[in-house]
Amino acid sequence: MRIVTRPKQRAVIARELMMVSRAAHVLQRTGLAMAGAMAGTFVAAQLAKGHVAVFGTLGFIATTIVIGAVGFYLGIDVPKPVMRGTGRIDAVELMSAGGIFLAALAALVSVYGIVFDEIPPRAWEFVIGTWWFGGGIMLATAGLVGRQRLANAAAMSTRPIRDQRLRR
Repeated sequence: MRIVTRPKQRAVIARELMMVSRAAHVLQRTGLAMAGAMAGTFVAAQLAKGHVAVFGTLGFIATTIVIGAVGFYLGIDVPKPVMRGTGRIDAVELMSAGGIFLAALAALVSVYGIVFDEIPPRAWEFVIGTWWFGGGIMLATAGLVGRQRLANAAAMSTRPIRDQRLRR
């Protein structure tokens, strides 16, 4: 009787481990989304200090926070392509790296400005805002494209193989 129940117990344990792993991944992604939202809050607060009417609106602040949360959730952990040995530069990986750099740079400059009570010149406010929005959009796009590429590769692997040699 033990021989029959042992594979069932292993299957149950494997499912439980998979569920814990998925829960940990969701927890990690949620933490990254919160970090992105926090960084977006800092950028919005810094830009609102500049007394530009658009930057002080609730819509702008909410958009900044949402772009940070979505961008960090989707774009930091981008799935790798199935076939890596092509010798090409992976545009998704490059876009993710550039996006996180720009978003983190905007957040860093904003935190500095808030902590030391510095208001950058008006032109720099637009530069910081552009870094943030550009980085967030790059992150979200990289994450979506990387996941779509992974889904397409999975769909291709389920199709029947059509090999011309089999017809002979």
